[in-house]
Amino acid sequence: MAKNSAAGILAALASATLGVEYSYAEGSFSFNPFSTSSPAPAAPQAATEPENPPAAEPARVRNDNPRTTSAGFDPEALERGAKALREINSSGNAKKVFEVMKKQEETRQQELAAKAAEFKAMQAQQEIERQRVAYDEQKKLAQQQAQIKSQMARYEDELARKRMQAENEHQRARNQELVKMQEESAMRQEAARRATEDQIQAQRRQTEREKAEIERETIRVRALAEAEGRAHEAKLAEDVNRRMLVERANAEREKWVAAINTTFDHIGGGLRAILTDQNKLIVAVGGVTALAAGIYTTREGARVIWSYVDRILGQPSLIRESSRGKYPWSGLFSRAITNRSSGTQHANGFGDVILHPSLQKRIEQLANATANTKAHQAPFRNMLFYGPPGTGKTMAARELARKSGLDYALMTGGDVAPLGSQAVTKIHQLFDWAKKSNKGLLLFIDEADAFLCERNKTYMSEAQRSALNALLFRTGDQSKDFVLALATNRPGDLDSAVADRIDEVLEFPLPGEDERYKLLKLYLDKYIARAGARKPGLFSSLFQKDQKKIEIVGINDDILKEAAEKTGGFSGREIAKLMASVQAAVYGSKNCVLDPNLFREVVDYKVAEHQQRRKLAATEGEVDVK
Repeated sequence: MAKNSAAGILAALASATLGVEYSYAEGSFSFNPFSTSSPAPAAPQAATEPENPPAAEPARVRNDNPRTTSAGFDPEALERGAKALREINSSGNAKKVFEVMKKQEETRQQELAAKAAEFKAMQAQQEIERQRVAYDEQKKLAQQQAQIKSQMARYEDELARKRMQAENEHQRARNQELVKMQEESAMRQEAARRATEDQIQAQRRQTEREKAEIERETIRVRALAEAEGRAHEAKLAEDVNRRMLVERANAEREKWVAAINTTFDHIGGGLRAILTDQNKLIVAVGGVTALAAGIYTTREGARVIWSYVDRILGQPSLIRESSRGKYPWSGLFSRAITNRSSGTQHANGFGDVILHPSLQKRIEQLANATANTKAHQAPFRNMLFYGPPGTGKTMAARELARKSGLDYALMTGGDVAPLGSQAVTKIHQLFDWAKKSNKGLLLFIDEADAFLCERNKTYMSEAQRSALNALLFRTGDQSKDFVLALATNRPGDLDSAVADRIDEVLEFPLPGEDERYKLLKLYLDKYIARAGARKPGLFSSLFQKDQKKIEIVGINDDILKEAAEKTGGFSGREIAKLMASVQAAVYGSKNCVLDPNLFREVVDYKVAEHQQRRKLAATEGEVDVK
């Protein structure tokens, strides 16, 4: 019900508003329906009205011709407005209606203010546009003035340049004429000078020609006279020389004949005296016999004494190589120089031995342990090196002895068998000699399986078995004097008693790719880069022939790594032989230059040769098995 009454009130208010607006349009009287001032009697009347809205009045017929005054005022609109106000005052939503009307008026005022601000903004924009147009006009005018000035400056500059160019052309023409005149004058002077010099040279040549003819004639006459004089002198001296030579030859012949006759006369007289006198004959025979006996006795005595000295002080015959001299006094100076040079060259390295890092570390540990063992007078430990041939077992033993401060001696097992019954004596002499080392001795037996194999084999001779027993006897206890190092390619063939005397076992495998690369680099420097270098020394510099040095072109680390990859399965000795073959190929070339093509060719050839040897070895193994 309240909603319906509110709707009715709003409709009435709208109609009243329309009526008021209509009255505004028709008359000059202005009435503000939203004014807060209202007639005084209207308020109490609105207060006395009941809360319920009045009953709906019957619809009135629109009056198209309302009553108007002479001023054009329509009172019906005012009545309708007053009635609408009363209805609004009597309604419960009167306050809301007035608030809505107030908000509408405020909105209208704001719209008018916005339109005024928009109009002012349009005026400001027009002013800015007018100023911009004026600025553009001034800018164009300034640009035109600057363009005109630049054109005038260019025109003046062009006129000045043309004027200077004309002056330069004129000056150049004058200079060319002057130069031409100077050149013509110089040419005339040069022609005159040449003509004068030609005349002088012609006269000089004529004079020299005449002088040469006179000298030639003089020399010819003098030579003829000298030749005639020498021929005459030679003819005279020839007869004299012939007579002198004949006389000298006769005198020499007579002198030698007389000397020979005198010698034979003395010999014959002596023999006749000895043969005729018995005492002289006995003395002569005794003297000759005593002289022969003395010579023979001296020779044999010296031989016996020297053999005794050699047995006591000398090096055993089984030793093939040793850091000690054959005698205590031999090679002192050379060993000192060798030790100094090796100490300076390999102070922090492992010499020319390239091994796997773990194996090299193990050998260095053994060297340090051996050195400390010697310092503390403890027993040494025996070692066994095994692996394929050419993997550096002998070189490692030599470096082990050098790093540990011991002497070094090398023998081979193949030298024992030919000794026969003397093998036992030589073995004992060897160990007696080893005990005499003041620094301690590393005794390295290469190819130990040649005489240290199993004793129950049928092909082993009695002498070899006795030699093995002698070695087992001398190595039964730990020694403080020597280190026994055995090297073999077949460790399984060693006698069990020999294996029982081994304390350290080291395997020497074939070098890997990194080790092969280092070996190639080492032997490239040794056989190629330093090939032809003259050894220091006075006599070598005087009598040794100069060798041509090898020129290395294009051999870098990549090529060496490629070769290391190709040479899989090569031992250290085979790599050394490979680089020796490269050296021979370089010496066989014309210009003695090592380039990548030649290096690769030799490497490929040696790799193919290595594979062929492996195939042959495999074939022989299969035949032996069958």
